[in-house]
Amino acid sequence: MIGRFKELLKRHWPALRLRTILLTVLIFSAAMPAIGAVFLRVYENTLVRQTEAELITQSAALAATAENLWPTQPGALVVPDRTDPAYYQGEFVRIDLSSDPVLPERPKPTNINMAAVDPQAAQVAEKLGPIIDQTVRTTLAAITFVDRNGRVVRGEDAGGDYSALPEVRSMLAGKPRTVLRRNGAYQRQYLLEILSQASGLRIHHARPIIVNGKVVGGLVLSRSPRALFKGIYQDRGKIALGVIVIFGVLIFLAGVISRGVTRPIEALSLASRQVAAGGGEIPETPPTAAVEIRALYEDFRAMAETISLRSRYLKDFAAAVSHEFKTPLAGIAGAIELLEDHHETMSDEERQRFYSNISADSARLSQLVGRLMDMAKADMAAPEAGVSADLADTVRRVADALNGANFAVTVDLAPRLPEVAVPPATIDKVLTTLLENARQAGARAVTVKARPSYHIVTLTVSDNGPGIPKADLARVFEPFFTSHRADGGSGLGLPIARSLLAASKGEIAAVKSAVGAKFEVKLPVA
Repeated sequence: MIGRFKELLKRHWPALRLRTILLTVLIFSAAMPAIGAVFLRVYENTLVRQTEAELITQSAALAATAENLWPTQPGALVVPDRTDPAYYQGEFVRIDLSSDPVLPERPKPTNINMAAVDPQAAQVAEKLGPIIDQTVRTTLAAITFVDRNGRVVRGEDAGGDYSALPEVRSMLAGKPRTVLRRNGAYQRQYLLEILSQASGLRIHHARPIIVNGKVVGGLVLSRSPRALFKGIYQDRGKIALGVIVIFGVLIFLAGVISRGVTRPIEALSLASRQVAAGGGEIPETPPTAAVEIRALYEDFRAMAETISLRSRYLKDFAAAVSHEFKTPLAGIAGAIELLEDHHETMSDEERQRFYSNISADSARLSQLVGRLMDMAKADMAAPEAGVSADLADTVRRVADALNGANFAVTVDLAPRLPEVAVPPATIDKVLTTLLENARQAGARAVTVKARPSYHIVTLTVSDNGPGIPKADLARVFEPFFTSHRADGGSGLGLPIARSLLAASKGEIAAVKSAVGAKFEVKLPVA
């Protein structure tokens, strides 16, 4: 199911330019504050709770004042014990815009009757009046004083009955309560207030006044929560300037991205097409490009140089193969032509000589084809994972196989040689090639040494033959280069050995030697 969805997505995915993707990302990033405004309700809920906390603080202070002003008989007022652990009880906010219901606007009372008000509550309200007025002037909260029956003693609806309100009922039962109500006087003034959930609400908090364990009255406080978008609207000029600055920065960043990413990639893409067509050069790495783009330029330049070297190698190799095949083919064609024209007049000895030449040239062609196949396999060889070989065992086995009366092979191996990360067959092939070349060159003694050094083992093969001319040291690994062509040499043995070693991260090189030829083979430790 997931695979089919991915394939469908790949088929219908639009081709997007990198600059388009980056610009879209930047614009989206710039728009994030506007998107975040939609989710400011969490912050708005915090403001509502802060308003509730302020109402709780005000009501607690006023209720405590009223309790101490309440008329009681001397000695009748019970003083709480401050050492009691239950004396200190914090009151936490409870309002939540997302879960609490919003009640209708507080209804106006219909049965207004000041004569029904509790006289003790009226007396305390009279004393508490100046304190309430000063509190309202600072906090802008509406404060209503009610008696034990829910009658308004002091406030907007004096003489009215609030006992039916749920918050007042809870208060008369001795429990403070906060509710959310619609604000009937609210009129939207700012466009951004559409996004606000609390703009048209009013918070109502009711707190009981308790004297000697009995509810004798209460306070009902109400206030609109702090406006969320009023400040935003008032600072709209500054915000507009900020938006202009943000988009200016976006344009600048788009230019930076164009200089650092898109233009260098386009130039590199054009250069790659030109190189593929057989012309063009890799442009210089732009100094304004990103670090990754600079690395891409360097990698592409290295790849182009490798392809160029490989192309020249293939051309030279094709020319060498053509030359190597041309000589035996010409010999075969000439011998056949002579046999066809003069077969009847030739003696048996002459005919036999031409047949021998044809057979020799045919054998040489067969040998060349086989060696070319070996070289192709060596060039295509891949490193084997987890390979580990005992170098000492392989060296001794090859030396024993080629050691003879006229060709002595001496083995000098360091004790406790580490295993190498090269297949035994590769070591066997390389060492056999070096020893056979030494014997073919006329050497009578060969010394094979092995010494470990850090993460490699160096295998040295030196002989007492005529050696390699200094000018030929760098050419011995070229395909078809040989100084013993008359002896049947194809010039492919050393190139095959080098390719086999390269597949296992090994190296081989011809080094200067005062006597005979000398080769160094570096093998990685397993």
